[in-house]
Amino acid sequence: MTDPQIHGHADDGFGRVADVFRANFADRGEVGAAVAVHVAGRAVVDLYGGTADPRSGRPWTADTPAVVFSVTKGIMAICAYRLAQEGRLDLDAPVTRYWPGFGRHGKDEIPVRWLLTHQSGLPALDRPFTLDEVLAWDPVIEAIEAQAPLWRPGTAHSYHAMTYGWLIGEVIRRITGELPGAWFARTIGEPLGLRTWIGLPAAERDTVAWMLAPVGDPGPAGDPVAERGITMGGAFAFPADDTGLVSFNDPAIQAAQVPGAGAVSTAESLARLYAACVAGSAAGPRLLTPASVDDALAVRAAGQQVYGLPDAGHRWGTGFLVHAAPRPMLGVRSFGHDGAGGHLAFADDTHQLGFGYVVNQMGGIDDERANLLSAAVRDCL
Repeated sequence: MTDPQIHGHADDGFGRVADVFRANFADRGEVGAAVAVHVAGRAVVDLYGGTADPRSGRPWTADTPAVVFSVTKGIMAICAYRLAQEGRLDLDAPVTRYWPGFGRHGKDEIPVRWLLTHQSGLPALDRPFTLDEVLAWDPVIEAIEAQAPLWRPGTAHSYHAMTYGWLIGEVIRRITGELPGAWFARTIGEPLGLRTWIGLPAAERDTVAWMLAPVGDPGPAGDPVAERGITMGGAFAFPADDTGLVSFNDPAIQAAQVPGAGAVSTAESLARLYAACVAGSAAGPRLLTPASVDDALAVRAAGQQVYGLPDAGHRWGTGFLVHAAPRPMLGVRSFGHDGAGGHLAFADDTHQLGFGYVVNQMGGIDDERANLLSAAVRDCL
Protein backbone atom coordinates (compact mmCIF):
# COMPACT_ATOMS: atom_id res chain seq x y z
CA MET A 1 0.00 0.00 0.00
CA THR A 2 1.37 3.39 -0.99
CA ASP A 3 -0.08 5.66 1.69
CA PRO A 4 2.67 5.89 4.34
CA GLN A 5 0.06 6.43 7.06
CA ILE A 6 -1.75 3.14 6.40
CA HIS A 7 -0.07 -0.23 6.93
CA GLY A 8 -1.01 -3.86 6.68
CA HIS A 9 -2.85 -5.71 3.94
CA ALA A 10 -6.18 -6.23 2.25
CA ASP A 11 -6.47 -9.33 0.08
CA ASP A 12 -7.60 -9.22 -3.52
CA GLY A 13 -11.32 -8.59 -3.50
CA PHE A 14 -11.23 -6.57 -0.28
CA GLY A 15 -9.75 -3.35 -1.64
CA ARG A 16 -13.01 -1.51 -0.94
CA VAL A 17 -12.39 -1.96 2.80
CA ALA A 18 -8.95 -0.38 2.42
CA ASP A 19 -10.47 2.51 0.47
CA VAL A 20 -13.01 3.25 3.20
CA PHE A 21 -10.40 2.88 5.93
CA ARG A 22 -8.17 5.40 4.16
CA ALA A 23 -11.14 7.75 3.62
CA ASN A 24 -11.87 7.68 7.36
CA PHE A 25 -8.51 9.39 7.86
CA ALA A 26 -8.87 11.77 4.92
CA ASP A 27 -12.51 12.78 5.39
CA ARG A 28 -13.83 11.70 8.80
CA GLY A 29 -11.25 12.83 11.32
CA GLU A 30 -9.63 9.48 12.08
CA VAL A 31 -6.49 9.88 14.22
CA GLY A 32 -5.44 6.29 14.85
CA ALA A 33 -7.33 3.11 14.05
CA ALA A 34 -7.23 -0.49 12.91
CA VAL A 35 -9.65 -2.78 11.10
CA ALA A 36 -9.42 -6.52 10.59
CA VAL A 37 -11.54 -9.19 8.92
CA HIS A 38 -11.13 -12.97 9.12
CA VAL A 39 -13.09 -15.27 6.82
CA ALA A 40 -13.12 -19.06 7.19
CA GLY A 41 -9.92 -19.01 9.22
CA ARG A 42 -8.03 -16.63 6.94
CA ALA A 43 -7.07 -12.99 7.62
CA VAL A 44 -8.34 -11.13 4.54
CA VAL A 45 -7.97 -7.61 6.00
CA ASP A 46 -5.53 -6.37 8.62
CA LEU A 47 -5.05 -2.61 8.34
CA TYR A 48 -3.81 -0.05 10.83
CA GLY A 49 -2.46 3.45 10.77
CA GLY A 50 -2.28 6.92 12.19
CA THR A 51 -1.18 8.03 15.62
CA ALA A 52 -1.77 5.95 18.74
CA ASP A 53 -0.82 8.73 21.16
CA PRO A 54 -1.01 12.32 19.88
CA ARG A 55 0.80 13.54 23.01
CA SER A 56 4.02 11.87 21.94
CA GLY A 57 3.40 11.11 18.28
CA ARG A 58 3.68 7.35 18.94
CA PRO A 59 2.42 5.62 15.80
CA TRP A 60 -0.30 3.01 15.67
CA THR A 61 1.28 -0.40 15.08
CA ALA A 62 -0.04 -3.88 14.40
CA ASP A 63 0.06 -4.56 18.16
CA THR A 64 -1.64 -1.36 19.37
CA PRO A 65 -4.72 -2.07 21.51
CA ALA A 66 -7.36 0.43 22.57
CA VAL A 67 -10.03 0.61 25.25
CA VAL A 68 -13.07 -0.71 23.41
CA PHE A 69 -15.78 0.24 25.93
CA SER A 70 -19.01 -1.73 25.37
CA VAL A 71 -17.44 -4.12 22.90
CA THR A 72 -16.57 -5.71 26.25
CA LYS A 73 -20.22 -6.78 26.63
CA GLY A 74 -19.98 -9.09 23.63
CA ILE A 75 -16.87 -10.69 25.10
CA MET A 76 -18.75 -11.30 28.34
CA ALA A 77 -21.65 -12.84 26.41
CA ILE A 78 -19.24 -15.21 24.67
CA CYS A 79 -18.02 -16.28 28.11
CA ALA A 80 -21.59 -16.90 29.27
CA TYR A 81 -22.38 -19.03 26.25
CA ARG A 82 -19.21 -21.04 26.74
CA LEU A 83 -20.27 -21.86 30.30
CA ALA A 84 -23.74 -22.77 29.04
CA GLN A 85 -22.23 -25.14 26.49
CA GLU A 86 -20.23 -26.79 29.27
CA GLY A 87 -23.44 -27.38 31.21
CA ARG A 88 -22.34 -25.10 34.03
CA LEU A 89 -24.79 -22.25 33.32
CA ASP A 90 -28.48 -22.34 32.45
CA LEU A 91 -29.36 -18.99 30.91
CA ASP A 92 -33.01 -19.41 31.84
CA ALA A 93 -32.40 -20.40 35.46
CA PRO A 94 -32.85 -17.84 38.24
CA VAL A 95 -29.74 -15.83 39.00
CA THR A 96 -30.12 -16.96 42.60
CA ARG A 97 -29.16 -20.52 41.63
CA TYR A 98 -25.60 -19.20 41.24
CA TRP A 99 -25.67 -16.01 43.32
CA PRO A 100 -28.09 -16.40 46.25
CA GLY A 101 -27.64 -12.86 47.61
CA PHE A 102 -28.88 -11.38 44.34
CA GLY A 103 -32.49 -12.30 45.12
CA ARG A 104 -33.23 -9.54 47.61
CA HIS A 105 -35.75 -6.73 46.98
CA GLY A 106 -37.86 -8.40 44.31
CA LYS A 107 -35.05 -9.90 42.24
CA ASP A 108 -35.50 -13.56 43.21
CA GLU A 109 -37.17 -14.65 39.94
CA ILE A 110 -34.92 -12.80 37.47
CA PRO A 111 -33.33 -15.32 35.07
CA VAL A 112 -29.71 -15.03 34.00
CA ARG A 113 -30.81 -14.22 30.46
CA TRP A 114 -32.39 -10.91 31.53
CA LEU A 115 -28.99 -9.77 32.82
CA LEU A 116 -27.79 -10.10 29.23
CA THR A 117 -30.83 -8.54 27.54
CA HIS A 118 -31.04 -5.30 29.57
CA GLN A 119 -34.38 -6.39 31.07
CA SER A 120 -33.46 -6.85 34.75
CA GLY A 121 -34.36 -3.30 35.81
CA LEU A 122 -30.86 -2.57 37.14
CA PRO A 123 -29.28 -0.06 34.70
CA ALA A 124 -28.28 2.22 37.59
CA LEU A 125 -27.72 1.80 41.30
CA ASP A 126 -28.97 4.13 44.02
CA ARG A 127 -25.66 4.08 45.87
CA PRO A 128 -22.94 6.61 44.90
CA PHE A 129 -19.45 5.22 44.47
CA THR A 130 -15.86 6.36 44.58
CA LEU A 131 -13.59 5.15 41.81
CA ASP A 132 -11.70 2.94 44.26
CA GLU A 133 -14.96 1.24 45.26
CA VAL A 134 -15.91 0.56 41.66
CA LEU A 135 -12.50 -0.93 40.89
CA ALA A 136 -12.60 -3.11 44.02
CA TRP A 137 -15.50 -5.21 42.62
CA ASP A 138 -17.16 -6.26 45.90
CA PRO A 139 -18.75 -2.85 46.71
CA VAL A 140 -20.60 -2.96 43.39
CA ILE A 141 -21.79 -6.51 44.02
CA GLU A 142 -23.05 -5.51 47.47
CA ALA A 143 -24.91 -2.54 45.99
CA ILE A 144 -26.54 -4.74 43.34
CA GLU A 145 -27.74 -7.11 46.05
CA ALA A 146 -29.25 -4.17 47.97
CA GLN A 147 -30.88 -2.59 44.89
CA ALA A 148 -34.55 -2.88 43.98
CA PRO A 149 -35.31 -3.05 40.23
CA LEU A 150 -36.30 0.25 38.64
CA TRP A 151 -39.20 -1.46 36.81
CA ARG A 152 -40.82 -4.86 36.97
CA PRO A 153 -38.14 -7.15 35.50
CA GLY A 154 -38.93 -8.66 32.13
CA THR A 155 -41.54 -6.06 31.18
CA ALA A 156 -39.25 -3.45 29.61
CA HIS A 157 -35.61 -2.79 28.81
CA SER A 158 -32.99 -0.08 29.16
CA TYR A 159 -29.35 -0.29 28.26
CA HIS A 160 -27.32 -1.40 31.29
CA ALA A 161 -24.25 0.58 30.26
CA MET A 162 -22.02 -0.40 33.18
CA THR A 163 -23.98 -2.70 35.50
CA TYR A 164 -24.30 -5.32 32.73
CA GLY A 165 -20.68 -6.30 33.32
CA TRP A 166 -20.93 -6.86 37.06
CA LEU A 167 -24.30 -8.59 36.75
CA ILE A 168 -23.16 -11.34 34.40
CA GLY A 169 -19.58 -11.10 35.66
CA GLU A 170 -20.56 -12.07 39.20
CA VAL A 171 -22.51 -15.07 37.86
CA ILE A 172 -19.35 -16.12 36.01
CA ARG A 173 -17.29 -15.61 39.16
CA ARG A 174 -19.67 -17.68 41.27
CA ILE A 175 -19.51 -20.56 38.77
CA THR A 176 -15.78 -20.51 37.98
CA GLY A 177 -14.24 -19.06 41.12
CA GLU A 178 -12.44 -16.49 38.95
CA LEU A 179 -13.19 -12.90 38.02
CA PRO A 180 -14.47 -12.89 34.45
CA GLY A 181 -11.41 -11.24 32.93
CA ALA A 182 -9.15 -13.88 34.43
CA TRP A 183 -11.44 -16.70 33.28
CA PHE A 184 -11.63 -15.23 29.77
CA ALA A 185 -7.84 -14.91 29.60
CA ARG A 186 -7.22 -18.47 30.78
CA THR A 187 -9.85 -20.25 28.71
CA ILE A 188 -10.15 -18.14 25.54
CA GLY A 189 -7.68 -15.25 25.28
CA GLU A 190 -4.46 -17.12 25.97
CA PRO A 191 -5.30 -20.29 23.98
CA LEU A 192 -6.13 -18.10 20.96
CA GLY A 193 -3.12 -15.82 21.52
CA LEU A 194 -5.33 -12.74 21.66
CA ARG A 195 -4.21 -9.23 22.56
CA THR A 196 -7.57 -8.78 24.31
CA TRP A 197 -7.86 -8.27 28.04
CA ILE A 198 -10.44 -7.39 30.67
CA GLY A 199 -7.85 -6.25 33.16
CA LEU A 200 -4.78 -4.99 31.29
CA PRO A 201 -1.43 -6.57 32.27
CA ALA A 202 1.05 -4.02 33.59
CA ALA A 203 3.56 -4.97 30.89
CA GLU A 204 1.12 -3.80 28.19
CA ARG A 205 0.32 -0.39 29.69
CA ASP A 206 2.57 1.62 27.37
CA THR A 207 1.23 -0.05 24.21
CA VAL A 208 -2.37 1.20 24.63
CA ALA A 209 -3.74 3.95 22.41
CA TRP A 210 -4.57 7.28 24.06
CA MET A 211 -8.31 7.93 23.76
CA LEU A 212 -9.49 11.35 22.57
CA ALA A 213 -12.80 12.89 23.68
CA PRO A 214 -15.74 12.54 21.29
CA VAL A 215 -16.12 14.84 18.31
CA GLY A 216 -19.76 15.57 17.55
CA ASP A 217 -22.95 15.10 19.51
CA PRO A 218 -22.34 12.64 22.37
CA GLY A 219 -26.07 12.04 22.71
CA PRO A 220 -28.95 13.46 24.71
CA ALA A 221 -28.15 14.58 28.24
CA GLY A 222 -30.34 15.21 31.22
CA ASP A 223 -31.63 11.75 32.09
CA PRO A 224 -30.46 11.37 35.69
CA VAL A 225 -30.89 7.59 35.77
CA ALA A 226 -28.92 7.06 32.57
CA GLU A 227 -26.27 9.50 33.83
CA ARG A 228 -26.00 7.68 37.14
CA GLY A 229 -25.68 4.38 35.32
CA ILE A 230 -22.97 5.38 32.89
CA THR A 231 -20.85 7.15 35.53
CA MET A 232 -21.39 4.47 38.19
CA GLY A 233 -22.91 6.93 40.59
CA GLY A 234 -20.33 9.61 39.91
CA ALA A 235 -17.24 7.42 40.25
CA PHE A 236 -15.91 8.78 36.96
CA ALA A 237 -16.93 11.13 34.19
CA PHE A 238 -18.01 9.32 31.03
CA PRO A 239 -16.79 9.47 28.44
CA ALA A 240 -14.67 12.50 29.33
CA ASP A 241 -14.39 15.12 32.05
CA ASP A 242 -14.77 18.88 31.63
CA THR A 243 -11.16 19.19 30.47
CA GLY A 244 -11.64 16.63 27.68
CA LEU A 245 -9.73 13.85 29.45
CA VAL A 246 -11.27 10.46 28.66
CA SER A 247 -11.73 8.70 32.00
CA PHE A 248 -10.71 5.28 30.73
CA ASN A 249 -7.21 6.50 29.91
CA ASP A 250 -6.62 6.04 33.65
CA PRO A 251 -4.16 3.12 34.12
CA ALA A 252 -6.05 2.04 37.25
CA ILE A 253 -9.29 1.62 35.27
CA GLN A 254 -7.53 -0.26 32.49
CA ALA A 255 -5.82 -2.60 34.96
CA ALA A 256 -8.99 -3.34 36.92
CA GLN A 257 -11.79 -5.55 35.69
CA VAL A 258 -14.57 -3.20 34.57
CA PRO A 259 -16.48 -5.96 32.82
CA GLY A 260 -19.09 -3.96 30.92
CA ALA A 261 -16.80 -1.38 29.35
CA GLY A 262 -13.14 -1.84 30.25
CA ALA A 263 -11.73 -4.34 27.76
CA VAL A 264 -8.58 -3.41 25.87
CA SER A 265 -7.97 -5.05 22.49
CA THR A 266 -6.50 -4.85 19.05
CA ALA A 267 -8.82 -4.99 16.06
CA GLU A 268 -7.09 -8.12 14.78
CA SER A 269 -7.73 -9.97 18.03
CA LEU A 270 -11.41 -8.99 18.04
CA ALA A 271 -11.77 -10.22 14.45
CA ARG A 272 -10.04 -13.47 15.36
CA LEU A 273 -12.14 -13.92 18.51
CA TYR A 274 -15.42 -13.48 16.66
CA ALA A 275 -14.25 -15.61 13.73
CA ALA A 276 -13.46 -18.36 16.23
CA CYS A 277 -17.07 -18.17 17.43
CA VAL A 278 -18.38 -19.32 14.04
CA ALA A 279 -15.47 -21.22 12.46
CA GLY A 280 -12.88 -23.62 13.73
CA SER A 281 -9.24 -22.61 13.79
CA ALA A 282 -5.79 -24.02 14.41
CA ALA A 283 -6.51 -23.41 18.11
CA GLY A 284 -9.47 -25.80 18.08
CA PRO A 285 -13.16 -26.11 17.21
CA ARG A 286 -15.45 -23.12 16.98
CA LEU A 287 -16.16 -21.38 20.29
CA LEU A 288 -19.93 -21.27 19.89
CA THR A 289 -22.09 -24.13 18.66
CA PRO A 290 -24.70 -23.53 15.96
CA ALA A 291 -27.38 -23.87 18.66
CA SER A 292 -25.71 -21.17 20.76
CA VAL A 293 -25.53 -18.84 17.76
CA ASP A 294 -29.21 -19.43 16.97
CA ASP A 295 -30.07 -18.65 20.59
CA ALA A 296 -27.89 -15.52 20.62
CA LEU A 297 -29.52 -14.21 17.44
CA ALA A 298 -33.10 -14.47 18.72
CA VAL A 299 -34.34 -10.92 19.38
CA ARG A 300 -35.18 -10.52 23.07
CA ALA A 301 -35.57 -6.73 23.43
CA ALA A 302 -36.30 -3.87 21.03
CA GLY A 303 -38.15 -0.58 20.92
CA GLN A 304 -38.20 2.35 23.31
CA GLN A 305 -36.05 2.12 26.41
CA VAL A 306 -37.25 3.19 29.85
CA TYR A 307 -34.27 5.55 30.27
CA GLY A 308 -31.61 7.04 28.03
CA LEU A 309 -31.54 7.35 24.28
CA PRO A 310 -34.74 7.34 22.21
CA ASP A 311 -35.50 4.27 20.12
CA ALA A 312 -33.15 4.22 17.14
CA GLY A 313 -34.11 0.72 16.03
CA HIS A 314 -31.51 -1.34 17.90
CA ARG A 315 -32.39 -4.97 18.55
CA TRP A 316 -30.90 -7.09 21.31
CA GLY A 317 -30.26 -10.79 21.32
CA THR A 318 -28.85 -12.46 24.41
CA GLY A 319 -25.80 -10.36 25.24
CA PHE A 320 -25.27 -9.12 21.69
CA LEU A 321 -26.50 -6.51 19.29
CA VAL A 322 -28.02 -8.19 16.24
CA HIS A 323 -28.57 -6.90 12.72
CA ALA A 324 -30.65 -3.72 12.66
CA ALA A 325 -30.70 -0.40 10.81
CA PRO A 326 -28.50 1.57 13.27
CA ARG A 327 -25.86 -1.20 13.29
CA PRO A 328 -26.45 -3.35 10.19
CA MET A 329 -23.21 -5.38 10.28
CA LEU A 330 -23.57 -7.91 7.43
CA GLY A 331 -27.08 -9.29 7.77
CA VAL A 332 -29.51 -11.37 9.79
CA ARG A 333 -26.83 -13.87 10.88
CA SER A 334 -24.57 -11.17 12.37
CA PHE A 335 -24.10 -10.67 16.11
CA GLY A 336 -21.62 -8.62 18.11
CA HIS A 337 -21.31 -5.35 19.97
CA ASP A 338 -20.22 -1.78 19.40
CA GLY A 339 -18.47 0.49 21.85
CA ALA A 340 -18.62 4.17 22.78
CA GLY A 341 -16.77 6.33 20.31
CA GLY A 342 -17.05 4.05 17.29
CA HIS A 343 -15.56 0.61 18.01
CA LEU A 344 -17.27 -2.45 16.55
CA ALA A 345 -16.73 -6.22 16.64
CA PHE A 346 -19.02 -8.94 15.30
CA ALA A 347 -19.35 -12.38 13.78
CA ASP A 348 -21.45 -13.65 10.91
CA ASP A 349 -21.90 -17.39 10.64
CA THR A 350 -23.17 -17.33 7.06
CA HIS A 351 -19.73 -16.19 5.97
CA GLN A 352 -17.73 -17.71 8.89
CA LEU A 353 -16.52 -14.15 9.43
CA GLY A 354 -15.13 -12.10 12.27
CA PHE A 355 -14.78 -8.29 12.14
CA GLY A 356 -12.94 -5.90 14.45
CA TYR A 357 -12.50 -2.11 14.32
CA VAL A 358 -10.92 0.02 17.03
CA VAL A 359 -10.17 3.75 17.18
CA ASN A 360 -8.77 6.40 19.50
CA GLN A 361 -10.70 9.42 18.22
CA MET A 362 -14.12 8.89 19.72
CA GLY A 363 -17.09 9.95 17.59
CA GLY A 364 -20.58 11.15 18.41
CA ILE A 365 -23.92 9.43 17.99
CA ASP A 366 -23.92 10.14 14.24
CA ASP A 367 -20.49 8.52 13.69
CA GLU A 368 -20.62 6.34 10.56
CA ARG A 369 -17.02 5.08 10.36
CA ALA A 370 -17.76 1.55 11.56
CA ASN A 371 -20.95 1.21 9.50
CA LEU A 372 -19.13 2.31 6.36
CA LEU A 373 -16.42 -0.28 6.95
CA SER A 374 -18.88 -3.10 7.59
CA ALA A 375 -20.81 -2.02 4.46
CA ALA A 376 -17.57 -2.24 2.51
CA VAL A 377 -17.02 -5.77 3.78
CA ARG A 378 -20.59 -6.63 2.78
CA ASP A 379 -19.93 -5.27 -0.72
CA CYS A 380 -16.75 -7.30 -1.04
CA LEU A 381 -18.49 -10.51 -0.04
